[in-house]
Amino acid sequence: MDDKILSTLEYAKIRIKLEQCAATSLGKRAAEALRPCSILEDVKQALQATDEAYKADRLKGSVPFGGITDIQPALARAKIGGTLNAEELLNIANTVRGSRRVKRHVINLHHEDPIPLLFNLAEQLSESKPLEDAISACIDDQAEVMDSASVELAGIRRELRGGESRIREKLEQMIRSSSVQKMLQDAIITLRNDRYVIPVKQEYRSHFGGIVHDQSGSGATLFIEPETIVVMNNKLRELRLSEIREIEKILQKLTAHTAEYEYDLTIDLDLLSQLDFSFAKARLAHEMKASLPRMNDRGFIKLKNGRHPLIAPEKVVPLDAELGNSFTTIIVTGPNTGGKTVSLKTIGLLSLMAMSGLFVPAEDGSQLCVFDAIYADIGDEQSIEQSLSTFSSHLTNIIRILDSMTPKSLVLLDELGAGTDPAEGSALAISILEHVHRSGCRLVATTHYSELKAYAYNRKGVINASMEFDVQSLSPTYRLLLGVPGRSNAFAIAERLGLSREIIDEARGEVSDEDMRVDNMIASLEEDRLRAETERQKAEELREETEKQRARFEEQRLRFDEQRDRLLQKAEEEARTAVAAARKEAEEIISDLRKLAMEEGASVKEHKLIEARRKLDEAEPKLSKTAKPRGASAGGVQQKRKIGAGDEVMVYSLNQKGHVVELNGNEALVQLGIMKMKVSVEDLELIKEAPAQVKQPKQAASLKRTRDDQVRAELDLRGTNLEEAIMEVDRFLDEAFLANMGQVSIIHGKGTGVLRTGISDYLRRHGHVKSYRLGNYGEGGNGVTVAELK
Repeated sequence: MDDKILSTLEYAKIRIKLEQCAATSLGKRAAEALRPCSILEDVKQALQATDEAYKADRLKGSVPFGGITDIQPALARAKIGGTLNAEELLNIANTVRGSRRVKRHVINLHHEDPIPLLFNLAEQLSESKPLEDAISACIDDQAEVMDSASVELAGIRRELRGGESRIREKLEQMIRSSSVQKMLQDAIITLRNDRYVIPVKQEYRSHFGGIVHDQSGSGATLFIEPETIVVMNNKLRELRLSEIREIEKILQKLTAHTAEYEYDLTIDLDLLSQLDFSFAKARLAHEMKASLPRMNDRGFIKLKNGRHPLIAPEKVVPLDAELGNSFTTIIVTGPNTGGKTVSLKTIGLLSLMAMSGLFVPAEDGSQLCVFDAIYADIGDEQSIEQSLSTFSSHLTNIIRILDSMTPKSLVLLDELGAGTDPAEGSALAISILEHVHRSGCRLVATTHYSELKAYAYNRKGVINASMEFDVQSLSPTYRLLLGVPGRSNAFAIAERLGLSREIIDEARGEVSDEDMRVDNMIASLEEDRLRAETERQKAEELREETEKQRARFEEQRLRFDEQRDRLLQKAEEEARTAVAAARKEAEEIISDLRKLAMEEGASVKEHKLIEARRKLDEAEPKLSKTAKPRGASAGGVQQKRKIGAGDEVMVYSLNQKGHVVELNGNEALVQLGIMKMKVSVEDLELIKEAPAQVKQPKQAASLKRTRDDQVRAELDLRGTNLEEAIMEVDRFLDEAFLANMGQVSIIHGKGTGVLRTGISDYLRRHGHVKSYRLGNYGEGGNGVTVAELK
C-alpha cells in the first residue's frame, strides 16, 4: 500500500492510537509496524485474533503483561559472549516470569471460553523457570547482587562491613576528643573517593598527619584522611576491588546461563508481541465502540452507521453506504462543507482498518472488502516548489492512479475535474469516470459539476448520491443519501437570508427550463425519500415493538409451562408420599386384623384383604403434563349442570377422577382415592351426577375398648416435619384411645414453634381429644403438649 495514500487517509493516527493501547514495548513496536494486508485469509485470521482478544478482555479484563520488556538487545549480547549487567539480567527474569503469567492466564481463558488462536500462541511460550530462579537467587528487585549470590561474595562483604565499622569507631573516638573537636569544622565522618575522612579547619592542617582528599569551595575546610586509618582504608579498597571482581564472575556465570536460553526467549518475545498486539487491538475496539466487520474479496462494501474514528463521538455523523452490488461507482454531488470529503475518507480509512485486522466503528453486520490496493486523490495538493496548480496536482495523482489500479482496487476521487474551466473540467471528469468504471474497480467520486448527475443517471452500474442539507436551518446534516443527486439550494438559502424576492425571481429566470425541471425533480425525489424514510422508521419501530412483545409472550409461556410442570411434579410427589404412608398404615391394620381373627376366631376372608390392597394400589395418582381441553365431557357433551356434592368429576390439572365431598363458593373438596384435595370449581368437569339419596336404617355398632399395656403414654416427634408429625399424632391418638388411656404426652421440642402450633391446631379439631395444654414444670414445659382423651 502506498505510504502517500496511508498519509492522505490519516492511517498513521490510527496506528498511534493503537500504540497507546499496547501494554509493552513489544506490542507498541508491532503496532508501529502495522500495515494493511491484501490477502483475505490473512485478514480474516487477524480479525479472529482481535475478536478472541475482545471477547477475553470483555469477560475477564486485561491480561497481566506487567514486567515484560524488550530484552532482545541483552539476548544478542549474551549470545556473542558479552557480560550483562544486573539490571539487564533482572529484566530477563521479570520477562520470563511475566511470560509464564500470560501463558497461564490465556490458557485459563481458553478453558472457560475457547479462543483457539490466542491459545495456540500462549501454548508455545516456553517456561524458562531454571533461568528465572538462578537470576532471582543472585539479584534482588533493586538490581543489586545479593550476598547470597556466592560464598566468596558473602565473605568479602562481611569483611567490608567489619572494616568500615572499625574505621568509624576509630574516627568517632577522634572527633569525640575535646582537643580534636576545636580543629574540626563539623564533628562528622564523611567519604571522599570511597575513603573515610573528617572535615578539618584550614588553620589546623599541620596538626593532622594524613592525606588531604578534598577541600570546600571556600578553602576553609580540608577533608583529611588521618594517618591512623590510612592502612585500614587501603584494606577496604582492596576488599571493594575483590567485591567487584566477584560480582563480575557472578554476572558472567548468569550471562552464560542466559545464552543457553537465547533461542527460546527470542521466540517468546515474538509470541508475546503478537499477544500484546492482539489485546491492544481489542482495547482500541472497546475505546472506539467498534465491531467485527464481515470481510469479502468480491468488492462489496456495506457500512451501517459507520463513523470516522478520528472525529469526536459527540460530533461525528454516522454514514450508511453500499457499493459493489447493484452499482460499482458512486458520484456524490452537492455544495462545499456538506461532508463529501469526510464520507470519502471514512470509506477509505475503515477499509484500511479492516484490512489491518482492526474492528471498525460501525454497527454489527457491516461488510468490507479486501482490496489489492486503495487509491485516493483527496484535498488540495498545490505545490509551489514544483510549479503545480491545484488542477495539475490533482491530475498528476489521477494519472498515477490510472496507471496502477486493477479491477480489485478501490479508488476515491475528491472534487474530480475542479480547478479548471467548468465545461472542460466536467467533460474530463466524465471521461475519467467512464475509464475507471469500465476497468471494473470500485469508485467513489465527489464533484460540483451538474453534468455528472446526468451521466450517473444514464450509466448502468453508476449511482447518484448527495449530502443532505437542511434548508430551514441553512446547515448540512452530513448524511449521505444514495440515489438522490445533490442540489445547490442557492435560491432557497438566499431567500432564507432575506435577499429580495424580485432578485431571486430574476435569477430563476436566468436558469434554463431544463435545469429548473431537473432541480424540481430532485426536490420531489428528496421529499419522497424523506417520507419513505419516516415510514421506514415507523415500520422499524413497530417491528421492534412486535418482536419485543413476541419475545415477552414466549418468555411468559415458557415460564408458565415450567411452573405448571413443577407444580404437577410436586403434587405427584406429595400424593405418592401420602399413598405410601396410607399403604403402610393399611398394611399394619390388615396385619392387626389377621392377628385379631386368629386370636378371637373371627372369620376374615383372605380374598377380601387382597381386594382391599388392590384398591389401595389403584388409589395412587398418575399425573399427566397435559390436560384435555376444558368444557367438554368424556363423551363430548358440553357441561351444563352445576357441580354438587356427591357428583363424580374429572380434575383437569391432575387428570384424575374423584367425588365431590362438599362445596365452598368457587372451591370444592374432592375425594381422590384416599386423598381429599381442595380444587377450584373451574378445574372440574362433571362426569356423573350423584345418585338420589335413599334413607336406610342405621345399623347399630359397638366397640369394646380394652386397656393395652403395650401402648406408649408419650410420643416423641423431635426431628420430624409438621406433615410427618400430624400423621404420627393421628395414629398415636387412635392407639391411645383404643387402649383406654386418659392422658398422653406429645414431645415436639421448643425450636421455632412450628410443630407446637401445628399440633395444637390439630388437637383442637380431633374427635378423641377432650382438652390439651402445654407441659408444666417437670413435664417438659413448652417442649411438650399434654392431651386429655375422652
